[in-house]
Amino acid sequence: MIPFNDGWAFAKGEPKNFTPVHLPHDWLIADTEHLYQSGVGYYRRTLDARFLLDGQRLFLRFDGVYMDTTVFVNGTKAGEWKYGCTAFTLDITGFIRREESNELLVRVDYKAPSARWYTGAGIYRDVFLMVKGACHFVPDGIYVSTFFRDGRWQYDASAQVETGGKPYEVRHTLLDAGGEILPWDIEHPKLYTLRSELIVDGRAADTEETRIGFRTIAFTPDNGFFLNGRAVKLKGVCLHGDLGALGGAVHKDALRRQLALMQSMGANAVRTAHNPTAKALMELADEIDILVM
Repeated sequence: MIPFNDGWAFAKGEPKNFTPVHLPHDWLIADTEHLYQSGVGYYRRTLDARFLLDGQRLFLRFDGVYMDTTVFVNGTKAGEWKYGCTAFTLDITGFIRREESNELLVRVDYKAPSARWYTGAGIYRDVFLMVKGACHFVPDGIYVSTFFRDGRWQYDASAQVETGGKPYEVRHTLLDAGGEILPWDIEHPKLYTLRSELIVDGRAADTEETRIGFRTIAFTPDNGFFLNGRAVKLKGVCLHGDLGALGGAVHKDALRRQLALMQSMGANAVRTAHNPTAKALMELADEIDILVM
């Protein structure tokens, strides 16, 4: 995925008089006297698509936009998304002009009240471009589970693909495993990379890499929570999605600081509130050994 947070401009109310912004962005936090005021915001950006090769497809991915979102490419509606807390991906290939500049316009309709907590408004999580061939893995279409069986750590992986009806094979390879696989634990958060290859006509048509960890979890009524067969007391906190003075905009460095503060006071777990949390937080939790509920 290609980071696509720069080069955007923002306007509130009507799509005119745009000012530059860098995503992620929360327009509500700029006016602390009206943190729950309904309104419409517009984000605009140009895109030069001359890099796109024949047969390739171009996807635009939003990790989160709050809340009702409509995306236009060169003045034509390319798609919409009605839930502000989950990622969505649009195939914009058919709307792109490869030999000239393209205009992307994102209309965001924030309606209050929509929650019991501060949500922010706007493109508040990361944006990416994705370039794929005609045969490719479906976005968010690789699923991995891990387990301990027959005395060893194992994984099971499946994938959704688009090949236009062509026969295919999916090949999964665990990288950097070396010899013995070590489990992910709150005392040593060991992660591995799973490479998934879509093989069509004898060659890799698409490749994705997924960060995974190996662990077992169990809850019992008498003895509580077990991680990798070891009893662990969950010492957790409840974290809403905002980052204080930064508002709802999700910045990974600020999340890292927030989680480090939680750990410094003894927390080993967080409960996300109250909707699907940012991908950045889940990645950090994997990296810095914190459990997520």
